[in-house]
Amino acid sequence: MAIRSFLILFLLFFLSSLHPILSLYEDQVGLMDWHEQYIGKVKQAVFHTHKTGRKRVVVSTEENVIASLDLRHGEIFWRHVLGPTDVIDGIDVALGKYVITLSSGGSVLRAWNLPDGQMVWESTLQGPKHSKSLLLVPTNLKIEKDNVVLVFSYGRLNAVSCTDGEVLWKKDFEAESLEVQQVIQCPSSDLVYIVGFAASSQFEMYQIDASNGELLKHESAAFSGGFLGEVSLVSSETIVALDSTGSILLTISFRNGKISFQQIPISNLVEDSLGPAVIIPSSVTGIFAIKMNAITMFIRVMGEGKLEVVEKTNHETSVSDALPISEGQQAFALIQHAGSEIHLTVKLAHDWDGNLLKESIKMDQQRGLVHRVFINNYIRTDRSYGFRVLIVMEDHSLLLLQQGAIVWSREDGLASIIDVTTSELPVEKDGVSVAKVEHNLFEWLKMLFFFLEGHMLKLKGTLMLASPEDIAAIQSMRLKGSEKSKMTRDHNGFRKLLIALTKAGKLFALHTGDGHIVWSHLLQSLHKSEACQHPIGLNLYQWQVPHHHAMDENPSVLVVSKCGPSSDISGVLSFVDTYTGKELGSLTLVHSIVQVIPLPYTDSTEQRLHLLIDADKHAHLYPKTPEAIDIFQHEFSNIYWYSVEDDNGIIKGHVLKSKCTGEVADEFCFDTRELWSIVFPSESEMIIASVTRKSNEVVHTQSKVIADQDVMYKYISRNLLFVATVAPKASGKIGCVTPEESWLVVYLIDTVTGRILHRVTHHGSQGPVHAVFSENWVVYHYFNLRAHRYEMSVIEIYDQSRADNKDVWKLVLGKHNLTSPISSYSQPEVITKSQSYFFTHSLKAIAVTSTAKGITSKQLLIGTVGDQVLALDKRFLDPRRSVNPTQAEKEEGIIPLTDSLPIIPQSYVTHSLKVEGLRGVITVPAKLESTTLVFAYGVDLFFTQLAPSRTYDSLTEDFSYALLLITIVALVAAIFVTWILSEKKELQEKWR
Repeated sequence: MAIRSFLILFLLFFLSSLHPILSLYEDQVGLMDWHEQYIGKVKQAVFHTHKTGRKRVVVSTEENVIASLDLRHGEIFWRHVLGPTDVIDGIDVALGKYVITLSSGGSVLRAWNLPDGQMVWESTLQGPKHSKSLLLVPTNLKIEKDNVVLVFSYGRLNAVSCTDGEVLWKKDFEAESLEVQQVIQCPSSDLVYIVGFAASSQFEMYQIDASNGELLKHESAAFSGGFLGEVSLVSSETIVALDSTGSILLTISFRNGKISFQQIPISNLVEDSLGPAVIIPSSVTGIFAIKMNAITMFIRVMGEGKLEVVEKTNHETSVSDALPISEGQQAFALIQHAGSEIHLTVKLAHDWDGNLLKESIKMDQQRGLVHRVFINNYIRTDRSYGFRVLIVMEDHSLLLLQQGAIVWSREDGLASIIDVTTSELPVEKDGVSVAKVEHNLFEWLKMLFFFLEGHMLKLKGTLMLASPEDIAAIQSMRLKGSEKSKMTRDHNGFRKLLIALTKAGKLFALHTGDGHIVWSHLLQSLHKSEACQHPIGLNLYQWQVPHHHAMDENPSVLVVSKCGPSSDISGVLSFVDTYTGKELGSLTLVHSIVQVIPLPYTDSTEQRLHLLIDADKHAHLYPKTPEAIDIFQHEFSNIYWYSVEDDNGIIKGHVLKSKCTGEVADEFCFDTRELWSIVFPSESEMIIASVTRKSNEVVHTQSKVIADQDVMYKYISRNLLFVATVAPKASGKIGCVTPEESWLVVYLIDTVTGRILHRVTHHGSQGPVHAVFSENWVVYHYFNLRAHRYEMSVIEIYDQSRADNKDVWKLVLGKHNLTSPISSYSQPEVITKSQSYFFTHSLKAIAVTSTAKGITSKQLLIGTVGDQVLALDKRFLDPRRSVNPTQAEKEEGIIPLTDSLPIIPQSYVTHSLKVEGLRGVITVPAKLESTTLVFAYGVDLFFTQLAPSRTYDSLTEDFSYALLLITIVALVAAIFVTWILSEKKELQEKWR
């Protein structure tokens, strides 16, 4: 008996000593999460296809990424994300082993090791003035046996060593208004030409000795017509430019340091020329291209500045730079669109009529037009030239063409997501089988074999006897056997569609199961047109979300965009089916879009009502249907909204007044009036952040039970707004002011009445401020200048008017005010509790978990500066934490107070992965109350399932049903054997 008691106590002690670990086993990776890597829209590319080593292409992108891609499959060998302000100006390969990059406006020059991407050296370049940045990597220019890189930036030409980044010499250019266009090296000498424009009508030419930076010659010549746009280099001593009207072509020669102009009106070359021309930048010897409206012309430059049109086409055309293929010969590629195909032609620079290559490739219409072309050659087995062409499409995708086919493609438009929403998948109908199985004996035996083999592997994994090969096999079987990628809903609500809008104006539907692209659609409404010259996508909204009684309709989303950066320019609406990606329709509006307000009302078809506010403060109702206007008129007096003018430091509340009184009657247009306004004095406060609650957030309970069974009632209001302001001097970077000159002020404002419910000042603090608002609390992050550390503060707001509802008899007899309506116009009796904590990291984004019923405890999802997502329990940000909590507070879950918030390595949602260029984190509730879905996006994408309070309402995916069945069978067998033995023993005892 004593031994049995000892064993029970030992078992209880052992179980109590176990701590839960928020991590994954090896074979669980990829089951509940996925990670996709992208690079963004390519703007420069350099091929490296030497016989030794891997064939690759090095690219720079608009997302400030430098990457080395495998030419065989398009996979990433290595990459570096330089950050939002470190814009890449130029890229090239030096000595066959270094990737040279120029960035940050020409101030930072770096060399990266070509095979592995490790940085070799970095140089900082400065100069007397800001100017255009140009990078030139000569192939045969040496200074004392040291290969050099030429960089023009900040009004200065620098010669930098390829091996260590040392600046060998530098030359300043004094002309204040000099706008450099080209840095040109003469192929057979050490001469370098710097050419550009000064004072818009002066052509400047500098001849430099590249060996020592000595100025050999400086010439200038005036042209009364001025210059416009880009220039095209047609030889080492000749460029072509346009006059300021775009109607005259100028051939500028600076041979032997002497400048001469030859001008020809475009009308002399093309009789039906309409409108100003634009030069298409290229570097093909003797040929350049210009575009006029929809017409592209290729013009040959002959002796003495004579020009000849060699081809004219009205197809969309893209031209590559020149590619040297042999001594004295250059090839270049042309791509023209023709319906659903693109025509690829490779020509010699000196022989327009002959084609080295001519192919037609069928192209997906959802990729749009070709924006950039890069060409590379290789030697075929018959010793002839073959060509591979890298093209960048309108949707920012990257494709490699070779031998008339698309070798590989990359959907790099997903690196520039600007907004995300979700959509449910269709319901699986009865009688429809997703997977068809052959029911013959062979197939049955085969399935049985794999079933038994799989469960044997799982049993080995459970008993920790699995080898690395077994672990890989288990993971592969789980991924294949999982139903997470089915195109129907699951009962837990894990399978959904992520609808993402990208900067290119393309919509993607991503499956939450494994991240694969279900469909993609390049919106026609976001194409450049005469009516909409510069379309810009803004936001996504839920437009139609059918419930079970309207399942015949597919859900759809609303895409809001506008035709330019100005706030008063016209807007565009697009409606897209989320199951098929089909654009159901689009509207080009006659009014602008400044603010979109999704209303909490739907019509009989489950279309959600939206209010669009224009620059003239008119409100426009959509959809424009009689039913929508009836619903809207019924709720007319209950509609309020607010606007924040960051630049002016004003927050305003608005309400509807009456129908618009314009010249054209529009029953869906309404005049508005200003209800209240808060003006922050510009000399003391500047708005830097504002945030409110999610409109669809679910709050499980209004009460909060605290220690000693006391009750506090949360102040729950959808009209609360958090606003943060700083001193104007502190609006810059951290450390630009002293603590005495800086302060941060935060407000909680009721947006219906404009009443300030709470105000707190943090002296000696500054932004940037990142905040998240949920239920009755707000958490915000900022920098404390006095402590030289980041801080996070929490404010919780409680309703004192319901504080009397603590008597049990009042609750039983119904003598309480819990069900009485809450009005923003009644004077609220509120109290706040707040606390501040030090935090290690700066932030890029912050969000909070959300669940279906709001029962599960909350976690903050913090996007750190290291491009990872950290889950922090909200209990660490409880303002009621104290140094020595009472026993009742400990039972409630209050954590002892510390000055810093802990960072637990196992709490990183992204594990060891990075979401490079992290811009946002969104959370979506699943049907299973314990689980929330998390999606983080930037240059990379990451998705996972998170259970803040553990999966208390379900079994985990890796639960071994086979082991459970074996255990039950073993127990039943043991009971049966024990029963037989017991019967025998009893019989023997009776015979005694």
